[in-house]
Amino acid sequence: MLIESEPDMNVTIETDVFLVPDLVRLKHFDVMLFDLYMPHINGADLSRKVLEYVPDAVILIYSGFEIAPHFNLLMESGVSGFIAKTSTREQLIQTIRFAASRAAVIPMQLLKQLRRQEIVVTGATENEKTTITSEEDKLLRELAKGKSNKEISKTLMISQRSLEYSLTELFQKFHVSSRVEVIRKAKALGILPSEELY
Repeated sequence: MLIESEPDMNVTIETDVFLVPDLVRLKHFDVMLFDLYMPHINGADLSRKVLEYVPDAVILIYSGFEIAPHFNLLMESGVSGFIAKTSTREQLIQTIRFAASRAAVIPMQLLKQLRRQEIVVTGATENEKTTITSEEDKLLRELAKGKSNKEISKTLMISQRSLEYSLTELFQKFHVSSRVEVIRKAKALGILPSEELY
């Protein structure tokens, strides 16, 4: 209703996520809004699916949750921006208009995060600091999906030997000895997003 109150905007609503891929192939949309959390699929995975069919689609993630913990995952999925459910009507419309003109509105704290080459997370105690590279971040996300070494090495395009070396380094960095422990610790430190996104 907020969007359609704009004279030059028309809205198509689809509540069944399984119908979205067909809908976007049949009809052109200037901007698409996906919720971050939905039944059966999350906004990041739906974005990936849609972009397979419409590579130049402009997708905004609409969420009432904090985006920062999922920022890297969402950017990798190809989304064009974010809108918080707490946004005012003006902010909502402005963000959609910017996206339609191929520009992005991004919260300041997320913009600052873009400059970081490494992720630094302070743990429960003041001295517990874990620094991981973007490559290790990708490796952690693949581990969290429960993939085998063979599958991960194929996805990340590295040899299985290099992968085993990277895993050993990761385990040492987190002071753990198994995949389960490293995933649990990464989630506790806020490096990995919550399970709902997998």
